[in-house]
Amino acid sequence: MSKQSLSLPRAAVSRRPKVPLTKPLRHRRYRQLWLANLVSNLGTWTQTFASAWLIATVSTSASTSTLVQTATYIPVFLFALFAGVIADAVHRPKFLFFCNCFMALCACALALLVNTGHAAAGPVLAITFCIGSGSAFMWPAWQASMSGLVETDEVEAAATLNNLSYNVAAIVGPAMGGVLFSWIGPGALFLINAISFVGLLGVYAVWWRESTAPVIVRTSFASSLKLGLSSALGCHRYRRILVNVSTVFFSTIAFAGLLPVFVKNVLHMNSSIFGLLMGSLGIGAVGGALLLPTVRQYVGKTRLLAASLFVYGIMLMTLPFLHTVALMVPLIMAAGMAWSATVSTLNAAAQLAFPPAIRARTLSIYLFVMAGGYALGSLVWGRVADHFGVQAALAAAGACVMLNAVALLTGKRETSI
Repeated sequence: MSKQSLSLPRAAVSRRPKVPLTKPLRHRRYRQLWLANLVSNLGTWTQTFASAWLIATVSTSASTSTLVQTATYIPVFLFALFAGVIADAVHRPKFLFFCNCFMALCACALALLVNTGHAAAGPVLAITFCIGSGSAFMWPAWQASMSGLVETDEVEAAATLNNLSYNVAAIVGPAMGGVLFSWIGPGALFLINAISFVGLLGVYAVWWRESTAPVIVRTSFASSLKLGLSSALGCHRYRRILVNVSTVFFSTIAFAGLLPVFVKNVLHMNSSIFGLLMGSLGIGAVGGALLLPTVRQYVGKTRLLAASLFVYGIMLMTLPFLHTVALMVPLIMAAGMAWSATVSTLNAAAQLAFPPAIRARTLSIYLFVMAGGYALGSLVWGRVADHFGVQAALAAAGACVMLNAVALLTGKRETSI
């Protein structure tokens, strides 16, 4: 999107057709995967909560606590490019089945580790890295598959629905974890995550049996990787998307990485409050997903992204100086609405940029940049928190998010999408 398109009259933008949020669910396979993935996301969020709070309780260092996010996303940074090539060269339902099997087994191993009394930071982070590795290989194939199950005009709605699934789980998972953590312990929560894969594995197994393996033109790994890289990096618009992805995710990871330390060491509150604040982001994101189809009729993508980042940045800059949960919850909910718009806008733009034949490879570059931003950001904000305090780190991250929003609106650098 050029700088000139940012000044289009309202009438020009309002001609965008409204695609109902539920329209992609009319496709049977998409609907099955979406429902099964909702359950799996619930398990993922339960484990995310349990891992973050467990590490925060066994370590007083902010850097160590943020390593949960690093261990989750650094595998994506390391393996996503290779995973994209593989995803375009295999039978995807079969491939996704085995990726999810691996992650379920890792969740079982994490539960066993805790229940046998070996839940030190190192082993927990190591298994978290393994689960992240499974996600790294799964995500390009998953996103390319999901966008291929709906019509082109439904991709944005499908991306919003996928984000809605993730955020509905983000409400229930942390809330459930906050209540159950001290009652049944983290080991049982990790086991819940393992069980949550069962439905998704069943859908993949049926899809694998019913579908015919596609005819794939065999090329060398190096040639396939080169084609994906040249396609993605040679596209001016896609490079703009990647610039936004790198800066946005670098800054926003501060919330997830530092929230357990903020609750424990600054607010001096327990796991239930941590779960409540995590869930508040999910509640807002669900509300945002429901409003997005209408908002997109009247607001261009770049302005929507900029406004969303502005709201999220305000939350990060304000949160550290609040000490009343009643004020924190609505603030985080507003940021959740903004986060839903941010993720679905960037993700849909990436999915629509290239044809299905190379979509997994180009999406793997999107995931590579996203994970690099997450991994580097979690390390940086953890170190900033150790040296200057958690509150200063959150405020600084918020300032970075707002700078990105200003850059989008002013067009001083090529960041529009």
